[in-house]
Amino acid sequence: MGGTPATSESAGDGATEVLPSPPPPRLPIWPLALMFGLVPIWWLAGAFYLGWPLLGAVLLALLLVRGRVPLPPGAGIWLLFLAVVLVSATRLGSPSSVLTFGLRLGFYVTALVVGVYVYVVARERAGGSGVLLPLCAFWLGLVALGWLSVLAPRLGMTTPVEVLLPGAIAAEPFVHDMVHLSTAEYSAQSLNPIYRPAAPYAYTNNYGSAYAMLLPGVVAVIMLRRRGVLRWLLLGSLPLSLAPAFLTLNRAMFLSLGVGLLVLGVRAGRHGNTRVATSIVGVLLVGLLATVFIPVTQLIGDRVGNSGTNTDRLALYGAVLGRVGDSPWLGYGAPVNVDTVSAQAPIGTQGQLWMVLFSHGIPALLCFLAWFVVAARCCARAASPAGQWLAIVPVVCLVQIPFYGMANQNLAVAFYVIAFAMARIEGEPAPRPRPPLDPGPAGPARGAPPRLPTTLDRTAA
Repeated sequence: MGGTPATSESAGDGATEVLPSPPPPRLPIWPLALMFGLVPIWWLAGAFYLGWPLLGAVLLALLLVRGRVPLPPGAGIWLLFLAVVLVSATRLGSPSSVLTFGLRLGFYVTALVVGVYVYVVARERAGGSGVLLPLCAFWLGLVALGWLSVLAPRLGMTTPVEVLLPGAIAAEPFVHDMVHLSTAEYSAQSLNPIYRPAAPYAYTNNYGSAYAMLLPGVVAVIMLRRRGVLRWLLLGSLPLSLAPAFLTLNRAMFLSLGVGLLVLGVRAGRHGNTRVATSIVGVLLVGLLATVFIPVTQLIGDRVGNSGTNTDRLALYGAVLGRVGDSPWLGYGAPVNVDTVSAQAPIGTQGQLWMVLFSHGIPALLCFLAWFVVAARCCARAASPAGQWLAIVPVVCLVQIPFYGMANQNLAVAFYVIAFAMARIEGEPAPRPRPPLDPGPAGPARGAPPRLPTTLDRTAA
């Protein structure tokens, strides 16, 4: 982006001295706090979904006013993805699908805006943990609303946004799920329903997805802050978060976190980072202790055995693969409802991979995956313990992409953490090279400086 031009003035002898441009103003953190820190309020108002792109527009306006905005690595790939998505709108089949397409596009654009904003703010503040405070507030709101879902799973009400919307739009199932307040997902027809926490999201899978993305960031903040109220608040929230998270019964949540922790453990072992290894053991022990009180394995087995969730998902995936060949470059613009599969959900849902492939085509999917791969490779260079925890977020996302939809707030959450990690890695000192091997009795190589005697040498002498 353009910036303020350099000024010049006469040096007195006829020469012109070029003065450097003044630095651009620092971006404030309060817009991030407004967006991520007030989630319970946005949820109660029914504006958590529809208001999210509007809050992103505030960040974009501040970026444009500031000017001279550096872009995080891989931003060009995401811009190309947005261009393909925009062109795929020509494939929309009905006027009603334009609204849902626009909202999904808004989430994609907002994610990039959040990532750029956080990247700039973190660079300006040398990657300080204060940049993550709005995300910590998001986490605490997630835990609090998760417990509300556990204690009042049948709670539901009409929200102000739902009342203000035109009746035809509010009645659209996709929109209704987003603006009508409910705390948990369950089958109203079942005599013994399974209540799965969802608030502030419309679907419990989104809750599990957000939990797996946020947990590494929370642990990183705890590592960065050695003392203070926030550190103890976050430490206390970790065991409290397990009940609502486990009761979502989200298998992909456990899988993505497991893969992320495995990658983290391998990296910690390679670098000999005992602090990271100790933190992994602590997180695993707290999780295992929770399974003593929450029989999560049995609950997941009962749910899978009493529902056709696996069959429905496979039917939708097969339908996508069967139809993508008819429109491989631009897809169909949006998911579509059909009566040829057993699942009630439209074709192109139940996983971001399938949504992008069906709605926007193969090139869009390659760009989507490429951005997360680039982010994972960039973040893998992290050397500090907190940076290594943050670095597993793109890995967690890559595992979730086939199973969870991300055309929602969680994409912005992922960009938030990843952009902060990228900025922090740039500020970390380069890893110190290992000392050269002892040349042994043969002596140093020709031209090499003489080796100083070590303590062991002096003792032996």
